[in-house]
Amino acid sequence: MTYKEATEYLFNQLPMYEKQGDTGYKPGLDTTVALDDYLGNPHQSYKTIHVGGTNGKGTCAHTLSAVLQLCGYKVGLYTSPHLVDFRERIKINGRPIEENYVVDFVERNKKFYEPLHPSFFELTTAMAFKYFKDRGVDIAVIEVGLGGRLDCTNIITPILSVITNIGLDHTQFLGTTLQEIAHEKSAIIKKGIPVVIGESHKDTRPLFKTRAEDAMTRIVFADDDPEVGGFETNGDGSIVYHTKHYGDVYGELGGTYQMLNTNTIFAAINELMKIGYIWEGSQSADENGKDIREAFAKVRELTGIMGRWQTVMEKPRVICDTGHNKEAWEYIGRQLAHQNCRKLHVVLGFSNDKDINGIIKLLPKGASYYMTQAKNKRAVPQHVLVEKAEEEGLDTRGYDTVYEAFMEAKRYCGTDDIVFVGGSSYVVGELLGECL
Repeated sequence: MTYKEATEYLFNQLPMYEKQGDTGYKPGLDTTVALDDYLGNPHQSYKTIHVGGTNGKGTCAHTLSAVLQLCGYKVGLYTSPHLVDFRERIKINGRPIEENYVVDFVERNKKFYEPLHPSFFELTTAMAFKYFKDRGVDIAVIEVGLGGRLDCTNIITPILSVITNIGLDHTQFLGTTLQEIAHEKSAIIKKGIPVVIGESHKDTRPLFKTRAEDAMTRIVFADDDPEVGGFETNGDGSIVYHTKHYGDVYGELGGTYQMLNTNTIFAAINELMKIGYIWEGSQSADENGKDIREAFAKVRELTGIMGRWQTVMEKPRVICDTGHNKEAWEYIGRQLAHQNCRKLHVVLGFSNDKDINGIIKLLPKGASYYMTQAKNKRAVPQHVLVEKAEEEGLDTRGYDTVYEAFMEAKRYCGTDDIVFVGGSSYVVGELLGECL
C-alpha cells in the first residue's frame, strides 16, 4: 500500500460518521476493547488527559498540549476531524504521525480487525494509542470523538478530565435536552480523577456535581472563579487576555469565543499544578508562567492547529473558522457583524445535524452570502441554505462546490473587503486543501 491507498481504505472501506452520517456511527466499546487487547493495551503505557464537550475541545486539547510540551514533556495529541491530511489527527509534539506508520498499521493488523468490522474512528483511535506507546510519549491529550459514554476514547483512565461546555449538538445520538447530552458527556468523569467543567449551566450543573460526588472526585467549574478578567482583540484577530495570575497573555488563536476556552484551559492548568504535572522539572513558578504564556502565543507553531479565526490570505483578507453549530455562531455572528471592512463576503456550508434555522438567524444582515456544500453525504444541499437565507432577507447565492463559492466571493470583493469561510469543518478543510 501507498499512504494514499491506506487513507483511502480508511475513508472508504470503514464506516465513517464524518462522511456518511448516521450509518457511519458505531456506539459501544466492545470493538475498541478487542482492538486494545490485541495491541497490548497501549494506552496504559502513558498518562492521559481526556477532553470532551460540545465546543472548544480542539482548542483546549491543542493548547494544553502546547503547555505540556514547553514544560518538557513528550506529548501525544489525538483530535478530530482533520482538515486537510489524515495525519493531523495523531501528533507528537506537533509533528504528525509518519505516513509509513499509517500504512504499516493498516496492513499489519488487517487479519485481526477486518472480521470485527470496526468504524473509521475505532480503528483510528487504536492506531493513535499504539503509536503513542511505540514512540514513548509521557502524556497524551485525547479529544473525545462524539459524546463520551460510548465514545471509543472512553477506555482511558486519565489524570484529568475536561468538559468544555454542553450544547444541543448531535442530538440524534446524545439526546434532545442539555441534561441528556450532559449525561452522555459526563461519563468521562472517572473515580478519583479531577474534572474541570468549562461553562456551567443551571440545567447541567447539578448533574455534573452528582456525577463527581458518585465518583468521589474533585470538580471545578471554571466560570466560578475565572482566570480571565477581560480581553482585547488585535487587528489580526489575535487576543490579549487580562488574567489574575499571569498578567497580560497574548493568545494567537482568534475568535471572541476563545475567552471561554481560555478560562477552561487555565482551570485545567491549575488542576495539573495541584497534581504535580505542570511544575515538574522546572526551576520556579515564574518560569512556568513564562511557558504558559508562550504556549498561548505559539500554539499554532507548537501543535499545528488550524481553522480558529485564522487569516489565510491578505488583500483581500480571508478568514476561516471551524465553528459549526449554533453555540459557536452566537459569537461568530456578532464578531462578523463588527468587522472593519468595506464589504463582508461569507462562504458557508453546514452539516445536516445542525440547527440551520437557528444559525441563519444569527448571520449579520449586511453581508453577501455564498452558500455551498462540502463533499460528504452529511452536507446540507446549497439550495436548501439559499432558501432559508432568503427567508431571512439575506443577499445570497448558491454554489455546488466550496471552490466555486470561494472563487466567486473573491471575484466580487475588493482589497478592503473581507471573505469569511466556515460553517463546517469540512468546508474549511476544502478551503485549505483545494482553494489556496
